[in-house]
Amino acid sequence: MGFRDRDYYKPSGFGGFSFFPPVIKNLLIINGIVFFIQMIFDNLIFGQYSGGYLINRYFALNPIAPGYNFQIWQLITYQFLHGGFAHIFFNMFALWMFGMEIENLMGSQKFLIFYLGTGVVGGLVQILIGPFLGTAAPTIGASGSVFGVLVAFAMYFPDRYIFLLFPPIPIKAKYLIVGYMVMEFMSVGNGSFVAHLVHIGGGLSGVAFILWDRKKNINFERMYNNMKRKVKEQQQNSPFRKPPTTGTNVDIQDADFYEINNSRKEEEITQSEIDRILDKISQSGYQNLTEKEKRILFEVSKRK
Repeated sequence: MGFRDRDYYKPSGFGGFSFFPPVIKNLLIINGIVFFIQMIFDNLIFGQYSGGYLINRYFALNPIAPGYNFQIWQLITYQFLHGGFAHIFFNMFALWMFGMEIENLMGSQKFLIFYLGTGVVGGLVQILIGPFLGTAAPTIGASGSVFGVLVAFAMYFPDRYIFLLFPPIPIKAKYLIVGYMVMEFMSVGNGSFVAHLVHIGGGLSGVAFILWDRKKNINFERMYNNMKRKVKEQQQNSPFRKPPTTGTNVDIQDADFYEINNSRKEEEITQSEIDRILDKISQSGYQNLTEKEKRILFEVSKRK
């Protein structure tokens, strides 16, 4: 059985589990602030346009169609706009209720990319398929990302019971979320103001991400470092590279890796070093630790 990231969190709640992990907490705050700004702008007039119209024109997800104003950044910004208190309340409640365990499990870095990525895919499905179904209209809301989180919860905790509010009946997560997805497919093109295509796109991209992560153990930090190393190698091999300055060593080498000596004295492993490693686990997950950092945790655990 492999290690689970959440087993290595610094205690910030009961048993080391964080009820408000950093990404969830900041998403709740940012969505709340943006909603407050929306309420203010709804009561303002700029020339002949209302503030609400301008926000939707530039930051809601506009269709790629004449008369609209699609911009690439809207694939992100639309996720933070909401159409009313009930809209933002239920989205944020579901994000916290189901997302806190997913962030504790994935690590904050991976969860943030997962959350925003499922929202982007949901938005792309909406603007690419929506016009063919007669649903060309600006889209707002975090529902696509939230559906991705719901799917992740059902895949990680399929037999966890969830109590429906009306009526209060316990149902396993896998049945509830699959039921939601089936309802979304059946509701496409029904003429309602709900962006069902966003929900479907967010949910299906969530399935793809989790399956890919289980197979490849996605490590975005490693991907970034590999990409940076390849760019560096291309620059060094480029025919346009400046020749080395006389008397100057310009060769760039990766830092050598040194194994930790098993005889390392206990006092050399400081508490600040341990805290730094635990903070790194909290941000990006146990799998992103270096071998040296994992060795330090192992040595400390043996002494305990």
